[in-house]
Amino acid sequence: MDTAASQHTGRITYRDAETGDVPALVPLVESAYRGDSSRTGWTTEADILQGQRTDAEGVAAVITAPGSRLMVVERDGELVACCQLEHRGDAAYFGMFAVRPELQGAGLGRQIIAEAERRVRELWDVAEMHMTVISVREELIAWYERRGYRRTGRMTPFPYGDERFGLPQRDDLQFELLVKQLG
Repeated sequence: MDTAASQHTGRITYRDAETGDVPALVPLVESAYRGDSSRTGWTTEADILQGQRTDAEGVAAVITAPGSRLMVVERDGELVACCQLEHRGDAAYFGMFAVRPELQGAGLGRQIIAEAERRVRELWDVAEMHMTVISVREELIAWYERRGYRRTGRMTPFPYGDERFGLPQRDDLQFELLVKQLG
């Protein structure tokens, strides 16, 4: 399903990532969440986490895992966003969502999440989409709530001490499960 981004004339296309995409995907994800470049957009985690958000091994694992896809979003053939879709029984998991910081806030994320929801219904006939968000990310959680996701209050601990997930700048981080009923 190809659509035009709300504020841009370029053609948006979606496809499944391949392992050859890993070198471009890692910096995309990093730029959306960590470091000074992430501050251009509104999804930055730079104030709560430093260090890496992911690495080549982590991105490749998402691409190659059974029941998992990494959806690549391109505008006129240029990588602009991605998200992980994983089949988990009656639900799908939505993760590793990254939009280039300079393109955030223009409606592209809304389009991508709608396409992701459509795809998981078509691919796996699931009833729900699940995601986890760091619970202190109130603005981001509110954005997902406006898209129909609800907070569950179900928390899982942040992996403190595992630098693959970043270097926490606070001691109160945990993940909250958000859920949306699909169609």
